[in-house]
Order: sequence, then C-alpha cells, then structure tokens
Amino acid sequence: MSLKVVQWGVGNVGREALSAVIADPELALVGVWRHSATGEGEDIGESLGLPKAGVAATQSLEDILALQADCVLYMPRLSHLDEVCALLASGKNVISTPFAFFANALPEAERAKVADACAAGGSTLYGTGINPGFAGMIQPVVLAGMSRRIRKVSVFERANWSYYDNASITFDQMRFGHSKEEALLANNPFAQFNSQIFSEQVYMLAAAFDVELDELVTEQDLVLAEESFDIICGHVARGTVCGQRYHWQGMVDSSVVIEIDALWSIGDTYPQHWPKPQDGWTVSIEGSPSMQSHFLCCASLDPNSTATLEDHVHATEIATAMQAVNSIRAVCEAAPGVVGAHELSLARPFKPFRTP
Repeated sequence: MSLKVVQWGVGNVGREALSAVIADPELALVGVWRHSATGEGEDIGESLGLPKAGVAATQSLEDILALQADCVLYMPRLSHLDEVCALLASGKNVISTPFAFFANALPEAERAKVADACAAGGSTLYGTGINPGFAGMIQPVVLAGMSRRIRKVSVFERANWSYYDNASITFDQMRFGHSKEEALLANNPFAQFNSQIFSEQVYMLAAAFDVELDELVTEQDLVLAEESFDIICGHVARGTVCGQRYHWQGMVDSSVVIEIDALWSIGDTYPQHWPKPQDGWTVSIEGSPSMQSHFLCCASLDPNSTATLEDHVHATEIATAMQAVNSIRAVCEAAPGVVGAHELSLARPFKPFRTP
C-alpha cells in the first residue's frame, strides 16, 4: 500500500522532493503547503512544470493538519518548531531538511515540546540532508563500522560560496561582504541558527558512539578581504568578510573527540592559516585503524560532461531532497519520538535504474 505524503515547501529542495514523490509509485501525494499564493487552485505539478500531481497547494496549516498522511517532507525556507510540533501531534511523521537534525540536542523546553507532540501523535521526527545530514551524521557512522578504537572523529566541509547565486543568503543572512562586527556569531541570528544545527550533529555522533561529552566548544574565525572583488551575486568591498570558519568541538577530559569544521569562503583566495581539505566533505577517523573518506556531490563526474556551474549547484539540492524522500519508509516504520541518523536503516532509492 502506498504511503501518503505531504510536501511542505516547494523551493529549490522542495521542488525536487515533490518531483520524486510524484514519480514514485509507492508514494501517494496527498497535500502540498506553499509559502505564496502563486498558482493558487492549480495542480501543483503543472504549476511548477512537473507532471500532473492531482493536488493543489495550500497556505493553510489547518488544511494540512486535517489530511490523513503518513509523512510530511518539511522543507520551507524558514522553519518553525511550532509548525513541526503541530504536524507531529496530528499523527504525521516529519522529515525535516532545514533544522531538527537531532532534536534530542535542542534546548530543554524545545526538546520537551517535541517529545510531547510525538507522544500525542504517535509520530516520529527525523532531520536529514547533505550536511547537516549524510556527510556529518551518516558517513562517520558507516566508516566507524570498520573501527576497533576511535580517538577522534573529524568532519570537514569546505565550500566556496561565490558560486551560490543567492544574494539574500550569502550577503544578508551569512553576512559575507559585511563588517566583522556584523558577522560575529554573537551579532548574527542566522549564524546562531547554523551553529545550533551543526552542534546537533556533534551530539548525534556522541550518541551514536555512546560517549558522554563534557562540553561543546564553538569557535569562529572571520577573514577580511584584502581587495574588493565581485562574485556571481554581488560586490565584496575591501575590509569586509570574505571567509568564515566555524569549529564545533565535542570535548572529553579536555580533548577533542568529535569535531565539525565548516570552512566557508568567497572569492579566489583561501585563508592560508585554515585546514586545507578538498572541496566538499571529508570525514577522518583517527584510531585503530585510522581512515578517511571524501565526498563530493556534482552534476557529473564525466570529464566530457557539458554540465554547467548551475547544474553542479543544483545537484546538491537534488541530493538533499532525495536523502529525505528515500528515508520516508524507514521513518514511517520507526518507533514514535525523535530518531537519529544512526538509528535508521540506510536510505535507498526506489528502483534507481528504472527509465525516467
């Protein structure tokens, strides 16, 4: 029997998830929430240039709560815990890509709210994506299956934001191109939100490896542009922020045992005092034995590919969406409550070699 799915949000990631749900014969789309009234009353598939879906979008939470559905793919641009809790309390499992990657690490009041909602609805909450998600939560656990002893787990994300054509996120929220004062973690609510969700990965890995952390240390390093330059979505003035490093460290007995290192820059110059992993995501495990795995997501690895820069950026949106879509069955089978990536079977696609 098909699982009934609601798509919440149809932005870059949500649209890809919606397309996958429509195409999967084992999933039945029963509802769509959309932020805007664009295409109101129209079939959501046809409105977005996708195959017909048989469903029109709504802007009403109440409309979605009234539906009978097994799972909600929660993918809005701006996330709200109260929305997620309402969905959970209505009996719907929720898979989230913008936040709640390991809700057991949320502040106590929020954690209690999620627990109450899951108990009321007999439902499950799971957060996933690329990173936070696969690279920082699943890949380390899979690698650790070959370990006898572990001294330290490190996850590096190196990304040049110059290729991301979204001025609102790059400049307004991330605050590249702003003064150092404006970009400080203490002064930037978006950076604080990011810090929370990446911290959740550290706590999830600690849970996966059954280690109790003494504390979590967060460090930020901001690098300023020595010269003015332009990127695809705007201008970066000399003396403004062109590099942001965030280092989350889970500590035991004053030693780092789990770390996540985000190395984000714009422009052609990479800060020389930073670690220098390859672009993408690198997971290292120091122990017995030691091992390392590098993960890169792109449109094609074929050297003769004609894929454009936009195609490569788009590939990460597909990957984020599919990590969620391919987890629907496992989440629906999970026990009620918060579930971590280490507690689910690995996500796998439905007949991926079939003809589109």
